[in-house]
Amino acid sequence: MTKIIAIANQKGGVGKTTTAINLAASLAVLEYKTLLIDADPQANSTTGNGFDLKNIQLSLYDCLVNDTRMEQVILETETPNLFLLPSHLDLVGAEIELINQPNREYILQKEIGELGSKFDFIIIDCSPSLGLITVNALSAANAVLIPVQCEYFALEGLGKLLNTIKIVQTRLNTCLAIEGILMTMYDGRLRLSNQVVEEIKNHFDSLVFNTIIHRNTKLGEAPSFGKPALLYDADSTGATNYLNLAKEILQKNDLTKIKNEEKILEPREDGSN
Repeated sequence: MTKIIAIANQKGGVGKTTTAINLAASLAVLEYKTLLIDADPQANSTTGNGFDLKNIQLSLYDCLVNDTRMEQVILETETPNLFLLPSHLDLVGAEIELINQPNREYILQKEIGELGSKFDFIIIDCSPSLGLITVNALSAANAVLIPVQCEYFALEGLGKLLNTIKIVQTRLNTCLAIEGILMTMYDGRLRLSNQVVEEIKNHFDSLVFNTIIHRNTKLGEAPSFGKPALLYDADSTGATNYLNLAKEILQKNDLTKIKNEEKILEPREDGSN
């Protein structure tokens, strides 16, 4: 059965797209066939995997609005086992065009269902809003992963998002679970970062991933080269963090065959790359 994870947070700048790109790449590197769906009109997951939007002829917009089959739209990426369903700026208008469609919250679920079990994982990069496209993503997913930045306003909006998830669970998708809360942009030198992590863990306990994503220059540089961190610099702290996150998700879902000594990788001591 395909595991479908929506990565969502209506607060921008929390590392949502960075997480989508690098988690998908890490699962693919661990030999799980993975599809990354870019459900954000900004299309950063598309360009972050090396695709020029000028050359994108078909996108998620066509799947949602024109009933184009996903198989016709999916692209193969440079990362082995990783495939991309690209986005485009056209997706901005999709919510208006879908507003009068019957079962409009389930269009993405229907399209994904037609793929069958061709992928082990489907990762959906949601836009930083709680509009119809994001609701479609949550309705189609088995689980939602929530990136939260290690900064002062970390809890701002998180309650609203959790409330939206509860509404989706009740009215649209009773199978939706919270995969976990992921702390991002962590800087161990700052007392504030440690305080935010402690506060989030006190509030949400077991929902918080053990893996923490450190603030990392290589993660910021990689998208400008159209590569996930693992392809840009496989030894970087960012690449290591996301590989550990992928392994933690595999362990959580009883999917891993990784030996105990290989389960957690240690980032480089300087933590700067």
